[in-house]
Amino acid sequence: MPKSALNQVLSHLKAYRAQHLEEAKEFLRIPSISALSAHKGDVVRAAEWLKVRLEQAGFANARLEATRGNPVVVASSAIRLGKPTVLVYGHYDVQPVDPVESWHHGPFEPTVEKNILYARGASDDKGQVFMQLIAAEAWQTVAELPVNLKFLFEGEEEIGSVNLSEYIRDHQADLAADLAVISDTPMYDQGYPAVSYGLRGLAAMEIAVHGPYQDLHSGGFGGAVMNPAHALAHLIDSLHDATGRVSVAGFYDQVDDLTPEERDAFSRLPFDEEAYQNELGVPALFGEEGYSVLERTWARPTLEVNGMWSGFTGEGQKTIVPASAHAKLTCRLVPHQEPNDILQRIEAHLRMHLPPGVRLTINHTGGAPASITPLDHPAVKAAESAIESVYQTPASHIRMGGSIPVVVDFQQMLNMPTLLIGFALPNENFHAPNEHFHLENFYRGAETIATLWQKLGENHG
Repeated sequence: MPKSALNQVLSHLKAYRAQHLEEAKEFLRIPSISALSAHKGDVVRAAEWLKVRLEQAGFANARLEATRGNPVVVASSAIRLGKPTVLVYGHYDVQPVDPVESWHHGPFEPTVEKNILYARGASDDKGQVFMQLIAAEAWQTVAELPVNLKFLFEGEEEIGSVNLSEYIRDHQADLAADLAVISDTPMYDQGYPAVSYGLRGLAAMEIAVHGPYQDLHSGGFGGAVMNPAHALAHLIDSLHDATGRVSVAGFYDQVDDLTPEERDAFSRLPFDEEAYQNELGVPALFGEEGYSVLERTWARPTLEVNGMWSGFTGEGQKTIVPASAHAKLTCRLVPHQEPNDILQRIEAHLRMHLPPGVRLTINHTGGAPASITPLDHPAVKAAESAIESVYQTPASHIRMGGSIPVVVDFQQMLNMPTLLIGFALPNENFHAPNEHFHLENFYRGAETIATLWQKLGENHG
């Protein structure tokens, strides 16, 4: 009996593993560090490498398109009616490598040890971008793609995707799709491949408490004026109650409760609180009562102090009452919390709790909403089926505590959901020395993505 198209695709991927590894190494040798101007040419070289490799994979329209910064690499298959269209996003730029002396091998000298590939960008995100590419190439080589594919690879993710929103806004028709797929996230753990179905959002502000016109001698003026540092400490303390719950009025008004299914899915993941505490080096864990650590970090909103400064902080003593005190605050938001609304509520709280004798200035510094793809979405079901087919284990359901700005752009500008299905492991040293990618997950990840295309095509039909 002839093999099914999917089986032929998976056989092709297995047969070309050695070649794919060498090509991945070639890609990883390009030091595409977007944060360093000295590597501007290398970033463009990586984009050009990716364009050529997409052409070789059968995407003849692959091209570089200019932005105000580094180019984006775009390509697409023929768009056929009756098939779902999937937009694949990733990034080809990488983080700086400092401290370089901590690397066991040169960061741009890809090295395999014990079936693990070491190099900057191995897992974040060049390895996973290439994994997406070879999955598509396998279909192009042996059968007809079961979905329409569009690719969008950028070169500025590691510096905040500073020009990507403008590009997406100006190319909405070209990028239109039913679904975005991103492999720039980790699995939960080895043996726990996962669908990441939610990301928290962000809201940020800076506050300053102003007192006297200049620093004052504490002997001459202490006790006569409100100390701005004391006032700031009072304001910061007022933001939470003793149990870690945010005290700002209305902060939780739009927060959905976790469903019993979500809480059950999180509870079934292996998690050792004592080991986690020891790894962090803290004497105890702390957070909002009634929720597990995973629930608090993935699916509950937070309000954090990122920095505080005031007065004299140099060596020795300088006995002053400082003229001002400052803090940076950010919130991680969950679905339905609107960043501007949350910032306004925090501002109202701070002004209400401001002690007498000082003035308060507040600067809202931006934000982005959270995103979520419902667990019953057909794309999630397709990903679950693909994972189980390749890994022979049920997919885990996880959320991510951080933010991926492009997901918000896809949500707001292109009106499409995003499926986050990555195959790196959380401890593979993203952004750190000795970044690596377990080749087992590189190979199986490509097979899972290829299977996902099949499942999405079937579900659409």
